[in-house]
Amino acid sequence: EVQLAESGGGLVQPGSSLRLSCAASGFTFGSYDMSWLRQAPGKGPEWVSTISRGRGNTYYADSVKGRFTVSRDNAKNTLYLEMRSLTPENTAMYYCATRRKGLSTEKYKGQGTQGTVSA
Repeated sequence: EVQLAESGGGLVQPGSSLRLSCAASGFTFGSYDMSWLRQAPGKGPEWVSTISRGRGNTYYADSVKGRFTVSRDNAKNTLYLEMRSLTPENTAMYYCATRRKGLSTEKYKGQGTQGTVSA
């Protein structure tokens, strides 16, 4: 059974950091490009970042570039998203997915972890 289990969300103050994790199982994690997506309250889904299989090339939405860092540990089948200098606009449900950069669909997607930035 394929599983993508996000964790690490929570309530933090503006300017703080969060580190999200996504534990993958049931498929060959290292063979997939992996992405982080998010959906803020009342808004549509938004692509955040992608890390490629193999070389681990990274890509970011302009809105998070310089503040978010995506990484992966193929030995642990785990994807990460380090988020710094958070603002209330970063409040969203964050999902990991097996999505290639530039595409709008994915084969697998997790249930999400909520990140809330509020004073």
